[in-house]
Amino acid sequence: MNALIALGLVAGLFVLGMVGGWIGLTWMLGVVLPYVVAAWFLVALASRVLGWAKSPVPFRIPTTCGQQRSLPWIRHQKLENPSGGLGAVGRMVLEVVFFRSLLRNTRSEMTEDKRLVYTTDLSLWAGAMAMHGALLVILIRHLRLATEPVPAFVTFVGKVDGFMEVGLPVLFVTSVLFLVGLTYLLLRRLWNPQVRYISLVGDYFPLLLMLGIGASGLWMRHVTKVDVAGVKELVLGMVHFSPTVPAGIHPIFFGHLFLVCVLLAYLPLSKLLHMAGVFLSPTRNLANNSRAVRHVNPWDHPVTVHTYAEYEEEFREKMIAAGLPVEKE
Repeated sequence: MNALIALGLVAGLFVLGMVGGWIGLTWMLGVVLPYVVAAWFLVALASRVLGWAKSPVPFRIPTTCGQQRSLPWIRHQKLENPSGGLGAVGRMVLEVVFFRSLLRNTRSEMTEDKRLVYTTDLSLWAGAMAMHGALLVILIRHLRLATEPVPAFVTFVGKVDGFMEVGLPVLFVTSVLFLVGLTYLLLRRLWNPQVRYISLVGDYFPLLLMLGIGASGLWMRHVTKVDVAGVKELVLGMVHFSPTVPAGIHPIFFGHLFLVCVLLAYLPLSKLLHMAGVFLSPTRNLANNSRAVRHVNPWDHPVTVHTYAEYEEEFREKMIAAGLPVEKE
């Protein structure tokens, strides 16, 4: 039911954008809405990041799974359990670029002889890498719509992405990988009983939203041809703050653009903001040197303490009368 609700929302939003482009609300959908959403995205993103940055982290709480630095003859896992800033940076790079923590994903199952066994499951890592890597390349390719002249690296990335030269226009590899990765992540939530049980509308909605964006983009390129020159004129005008909406752009483009705007508006309020939050996560960005360095919580408020010596001085007679041991008779 949660998946169906999310699917209905995404389909309704896409149809709403297409209808708006069909009835002539192109200025609203192509200029006003993107500007408003971009401003909201930047303000909301900055607000969330500043809120995280202000959150106190009184102790070292990195998540580790390797040998901590100790005696010289015990091998230290410098990346799994960093003891300094350089090791913490290296672990962050591996996490952000290669999703290292997902490589430890395991699957539990019951054997025929009623034994619970755990096996390594790399499918989640592969799906996440395919989706995120393809998304990065797609964003780089889209820079050709916002730049003139087009930077050489953007052209190079486009040529490498379309090296198979399948179809006309060329079918980009990342366009397929993006949809395949998202489809796997969606099917995993639907087929795995444990994951489906904890999945809400907010878990299905961004997956289906990105699937709608990717599918509509692929459809515009290979089925319903869109005036790319007109789209580039629209985007360049917005980048240079001299917006104009050329005539003749197919309504499907405005459906695609409307979904992109919804994704940007939704992103700062959702789990998708892990792309920024991972850099501020104390379980990832801190070195584990608690045994070597004493950390004092700077947010501790001074409190009045009552030591045992003071406690015994106050209640000594009563403690002796009750038969309780005391340090001083």
